[in-house]
Amino acid sequence: MRSSVVHTLKGFNRRQWLVLAAFLLVLGFTTFHAYRLVSRAVYWHYHQDEQIQGWMSVRYVAHSYRVPPHILYQALGLPYRPPDRRPLQEIARAQNRSLDEVRAILMDAIVHARPPYPPPPPPPPDKGGPP
Repeated sequence: MRSSVVHTLKGFNRRQWLVLAAFLLVLGFTTFHAYRLVSRAVYWHYHQDEQIQGWMSVRYVAHSYRVPPHILYQALGLPYRPPDRRPLQEIARAQNRSLDEVRAILMDAIVHARPPYPPPPPPPPDKGGPP
């Protein structure tokens, strides 16, 4: 059996080698992205409603608690800028607040963004400026 496979591969011309290489490249690409998709889905399944910590960003908290990020930015008095990746500890320090105050503000916003309260308003329109 092995010798027939080797014999077949030895008989490949240049075009067949290119097709095989392209197939293996696509297979590797697909496998890589399937793994990333599954690992992220498993991660977020086990990290829902995680206790808010100082190392988390606003977007991480929003994702964990399944609320729109703009609601949390608005509660903290920050402009809605998705690229803002500062941890909550830095945000608290910049606003001269304790981390416990920031946690309380975020939890209040999260509670009011979830049912039975009315759905939160849509994010403010982008003014076209740099983030």
